[in-house]
Amino acid sequence: MARSSDRRSPLALVLLSLLAEEPMHPYRMQQMIKERGKDKIANVAARNSVYQTIDRLLRTSLIAVRETSRDERRPERTVYEITEAGWDALRSWTRGMLGAPAREFPEFPAALASLMVLAPEDVLAELTQRAAALEAEIATQEAEVASVPDLPRLFTLDDEYLLAVRRAELRWIDGVVAALRSGELTWSEEWIRAIAEKLEGG
Repeated sequence: MARSSDRRSPLALVLLSLLAEEPMHPYRMQQMIKERGKDKIANVAARNSVYQTIDRLLRTSLIAVRETSRDERRPERTVYEITEAGWDALRSWTRGMLGAPAREFPEFPAALASLMVLAPEDVLAELTQRAAALEAEIATQEAEVASVPDLPRLFTLDDEYLLAVRRAELRWIDGVVAALRSGELTWSEEWIRAIAEKLEGG
């Protein structure tokens, strides 16, 4: 069996945290993830992602079946609960994710590393579009945070962090957009070729 530390993921952490509150069935977990906005920190876009992660947690004995109920009008429902091993993994994963930056591979830095394949005006258009999308996302998140009752800060730190990251990204993009518009940041195929030849010769 793989060590639980080798199988951690944001979604597995969220599911274990929910089950630490109380036993529940997968449909309720999905509802709570969306109600609490945890779909911003765990990828639940794939239809079966929650069920697949539950299966994995079950195979590694981090959760167990509490009960299975049948109702004539509904399909069979299985209620899961966290195990002692699950509690240990939940605490261990939380410590590990808090204490050490993970090597993550988001798309945006990869695109930035390749933007010289586009013309400066194309990059300007795309980054302007991204900035507008970020502004809308930030406004939505701020409205969501404002609409929540007075929760202690402990329960909103993830939202606070995501907002801080988005605001920082927007500030950075605004600076790059300004440099592109002023011509301070620009390039051409000839210039890129000259730089490549210089690097190869050096």
